Order: sequence, then structure tokens, then C-alpha cells
Amino acid sequence: MSVKPSIAFLCASLRHGSINQQLETALMIKAADLGVDEIKVDLNDYEMPLFHGDLKAPETAQTLIDRLKSVDAVVIVTPEYNGSLPPLLKNVIDWTSTVETGHFTGPVYGIASCTPGPMSGIMCLRQLHYILTRVGAEVVPAQVGCGHAAAAFDGEERLAAEPSNGLADKMLGQIIERVRQKRG
Repeated sequence: MSVKPSIAFLCASLRHGSINQQLETALMIKAADLGVDEIKVDLNDYEMPLFHGDLKAPETAQTLIDRLKSVDAVVIVTPEYNGSLPPLLKNVIDWTSTVETGHFTGPVYGIASCTPGPMSGIMCLRQLHYILTRVGAEVVPAQVGCGHAAAAFDGEERLAAEPSNGLADKMLGQIIERVRQKRG
């Protein structure tokens, strides 16, 4: 591949120092080690009101869409709230999908979640996968579920726990391979 693949990393937790931001950082480090151009997309930069069908989409929706359409792949890292995805993420998907869907149908998607307990965000990942495919996204089969977050990372911001570490390698490998295939 002559041009490095570009992967945008988007975390659906805005809380400073959240475990999902730790997972995002660890995935970005892995991507850099693989020679990928990793790009952090901070949802703090794309404020959107609560979705309401009578309102016009905010300009930030188009700005985010343009940013996501400019990359080869997107990795969404999300917390799980009460067995579901956070309202922030659903709101972003709803607003941007009312404008267009090229940011879903263009890049290849990967999904990941980190939780303090053992379940590793499995319910949220299932729902996110369903929603993304409904709006036309191609989501690679490997998903990163990271449970027991307190013991999941080493002192250098890297993912250390198995099987999460292996799943991260597999997901990023599948993304890079799919980007190669799409580029021809």
C-alpha cells in the first residue's frame, strides 16, 4: 500500500480520563505501530443539540461528516450505559444520518468498548453494530471488548489484557486488509 491508511478514532465518552478514552489511546498506539495514520476525532468539537426532527441539522453535523469521509476507516470506542450505547453516540449518528450517509458507506468501521466489570460492553457493541449496518456501514467482524478495565492497561498506555489485546490486533488487521482491498 503506497499511501498509509488513515483511521479516525472517535470516543463516545467525553469524560476526561475515562476508561474508553484509555482504550482509544491504546488502539491509536497499536495503529501507529502498524504504520497507520491515526487521527483523533474529539466529539467535544462537534456539539449537537438533542435530536429533534423539526430542527435543522447543526453545521457541526456536516463538519463531522466531512471529517469522517476524508479517512479510510473509523474506529468507534464507546462506553456501555445500562446495557446500551450512550445518548451522545446515538445523537451523533441520528443527526449526521439525516444529512447524508457517505461517512458511513465510505470508510470501513471497527468498534470497541471498555467496562469496569467483566462483560466488556458486549450489549452496547451488539447494538452499535446493528445501527451502523442499518445506515450502510461496513463493520469488520472482530470487535474489541475490554472488561476489567482497571487491569487492562500497562503503565505505558498500551492494552495488556488478553483476549482484548489480541482482539485489537485482529480488528486493526481486518481494517487495514479491507482498506487495501477497497483501494484495489
